[in-house]
Amino acid sequence: VQLQASGGGLVQAGGSLRLSCAASGRTFEDYVMAWFRQAPGKERKFVAAISWSGGIRNYADSVEGRFTISRDNAENTMYLQMNSLKPEDTAVYYCAAGDRPARGWSSVLSYDYWGQGTLVTVSS
Repeated sequence: VQLQASGGGLVQAGGSLRLSCAASGRTFEDYVMAWFRQAPGKERKFVAAISWSGGIRNYADSVEGRFTISRDNAENTMYLQMNSLKPEDTAVYYCAAGDRPARGWSSVLSYDYWGQGTLVTVSS
């Protein structure tokens, strides 16, 4: 499956952004989908994941209550609504797909397909 992330940009602290991840090439609902982020000089970290049908969602503690992950299987697209953004949310955001996340939904090792990343910059 090919993934294309978009929607990043520059926003002031307290603002909002909505990221999108468009999938193509395979059956979208066959995959658990996730967002990860990577700040400069740091390792890639889990942000949120959503189950095949969208009924189960997991979040990193750092974004719980501020970010919402969703998916539209009819449109082959996943979203990340980010509210109350903080400067520490600044990173390149990557979408990922895995058909059977055997190492846990928050592990980068569970995902076989990755998008190219979209940069989110939050100014203070």
